[in-house]
Amino acid sequence: MKRRRFFQTLAAAPAAKALLAQQQPPASPPGSASVSSPAASSTEIPQLQTAAVDLAGEPVPAFFTGEQYAALRRLSDILFPAANGLPGALDAKVPEFLDFLISVSPADRQQLYRNGLDALNAEAMKHANQPFAKAPAIEATSLLAPLREPWTYDPPSDPLAHFVREAKQDVYTATVNSREYNEAAAAASGGRRFAARGFYWLPLE
Repeated sequence: MKRRRFFQTLAAAPAAKALLAQQQPPASPPGSASVSSPAASSTEIPQLQTAAVDLAGEPVPAFFTGEQYAALRRLSDILFPAANGLPGALDAKVPEFLDFLISVSPADRQQLYRNGLDALNAEAMKHANQPFAKAPAIEATSLLAPLREPWTYDPPSDPLAHFVREAKQDVYTATVNSREYNEAAAAASGGRRFAARGFYWLPLE
């Protein structure tokens, strides 16, 4: 997924529609002669110069609840931390991106994330008496034990295991396709363009 191109397209569409509407001439009063103009007869959509949204400002989380979003941030950091001079999921603003992406995803995907984050918080409260975002590292990582199971094409039957497996792939994909990660990877490789090539299952420490 090309995050920057996706956001550019999303930002340009409503702006172009609004600008076109503003250029429509007002209705002529009854009985008056109709006067045509180039603007009135043109159907061409104005060409707008847009900047990448992720360069223009910080996205505001809006889809998840506060506790769900805090759990998503902790989960993203555990799944893809910064390492070897390359940014991690938090540096790449993956939680903010997923907050938006899931908000426009199908209902079953939204439910998977909401239920999964709620389950992480509930399990953390049961074992550590704290939500997932504040649970000790050993407790938080122990809740992600399903990721140590051998990968299969069929999703796990356990809802929490299903969620963490899907979230790991989403966090990985969003991170390695981010501007931050690719710029850092290009700098580390001497300026050569970097592109993600597939998904790798890394063991949790």
